[in-house]
Amino acid sequence: MNNIKVSVIISTYNSVNWLEKVIWGYNNQSFSDFEMIIADDGSTSETSDLIEVLSKKVTFPINHIWHEDNGFQKSKILNKAILACKTDYIIMSDGDCIPRNDFVEIHYTYKRKGYFLSGGYHMLPMYASSAITKKEIENGQCFDLKWLKSNGLKSSFKNLKLTANRKLAKFLNLVTPTNASWNGHNVSGWKENIKAVNGFDERMQYGGQDRELGERLMNFGIKGLQIRYFAICVHLDHPRGYKTKESIDRNLKIRSLTKSEKRVWTAFGIKKS
Repeated sequence: MNNIKVSVIISTYNSVNWLEKVIWGYNNQSFSDFEMIIADDGSTSETSDLIEVLSKKVTFPINHIWHEDNGFQKSKILNKAILACKTDYIIMSDGDCIPRNDFVEIHYTYKRKGYFLSGGYHMLPMYASSAITKKEIENGQCFDLKWLKSNGLKSSFKNLKLTANRKLAKFLNLVTPTNASWNGHNVSGWKENIKAVNGFDERMQYGGQDRELGERLMNFGIKGLQIRYFAICVHLDHPRGYKTKESIDRNLKIRSLTKSEKRVWTAFGIKKS
């Protein structure tokens, strides 16, 4: 426990099959001095049962943070998870994103004061998502383009995320038109900075609540650093029944005020004021 250098927050909600694959992905990391905080937005006991079993099989400690199901309250459970982190540096991802074996090492190596690290994901079709087992995670086949194409992945420029060597990945990080934003599926930053802007705005449900936190961090003077071609994770497919026009529109209004008024603090975050 004394060797833990970084905290990894994984969000989840009633998705045990995908969560199990993600946990095995973290058990296959080249950098192992981390703790995992599972931010559980009200799952049934099936999730806690899985965590209890796997916590005895993996090489890192797991802290399961849970609250009762009250609809999509991801921002609220993430704030609780942030407070539970024992280290000063936090990686955030989701319970449907399997990390490549150098994922934690990349985030830890490239961390810099005054910055957060912004990654992306590679979306998989359902057939490939379902075909991945512990075996494909441990031997790296779930990141192998040939294997993925044999399981339904289509040809795309985006596949360069999986095949680019370090030199090409560095170049692509520099030239990508994608902004270095706070992306909840693949991002890391300093706990003190996240707390300085009061964490996530708990009024916000699905649709940009992670981006809004990043926008307040940037208003605070913290810059985003692009690592989307360095820190690789594959995103398992699933339906999004929690996505509503109402939540998207409400979140856009909050983000608009955050930008126009250059807001740093939310009164609806970790501390309520």
